[in-house]
Amino acid sequence: MSITQHIIQHEVMTCKEVWGEMNELLLSDKKLVRNYARRIQLGPCEGNCDDNKYTIKTELFPVEALKVYSAYNLGDTIEQEERQKYFSAHRGGSQGDYRNGMTNKIENVVDCLLNYPKSKRAVITIPNTSTPSHGSDDDAKCMREIHFYLDDNVLNATVLMRAQAAEIFPKNIHFIGSLMQRIADHLQAKSGSKVTIGELFYLATTLVSVRE
Repeated sequence: MSITQHIIQHEVMTCKEVWGEMNELLLSDKKLVRNYARRIQLGPCEGNCDDNKYTIKTELFPVEALKVYSAYNLGDTIEQEERQKYFSAHRGGSQGDYRNGMTNKIENVVDCLLNYPKSKRAVITIPNTSTPSHGSDDDAKCMREIHFYLDDNVLNATVLMRAQAAEIFPKNIHFIGSLMQRIADHLQAKSGSKVTIGELFYLATTLVSVRE
């Protein structure tokens, strides 16, 4: 298997540009890429936030599936019919289930940034165990941590991915964008000051084409 070290580029790219690049890299002889990193523009969301910069429609992930998965991982209530229609092992399974405790994690980040806008502790850790087992899909969450920080009134973030399959990227980036928008909305509501989402620094230790 061919393995490459990916050099960080400093220009900001759109979600669709990043997804296109992932697929181009993996369709060549590079079947696996190490330490893939990009700066991705996720906002601001203007007007109707359904028409946002972090939605990538694909055959595997139509818009409705993206919305249901993101709502679920944000801790929102979803209908059983939606779960049956859109949830599948191919679309992520337990490795892509980030829901556990998410509502409280969001509240913690909001409280942190409201009281300490320059804090370095506005962090969401996805796995809920400090001793993960390599044999457990429930422990092997692909997304590990997200760090949030306010630059003026713009909410930016850094995400650390254990692994990323390019075909699953649309689901993950939609969730991250939705999560950032949820936090920004809560900050704005509680502070009375406009808060928009901005940029994501994205790092995946291992980038592959499809889930294996």
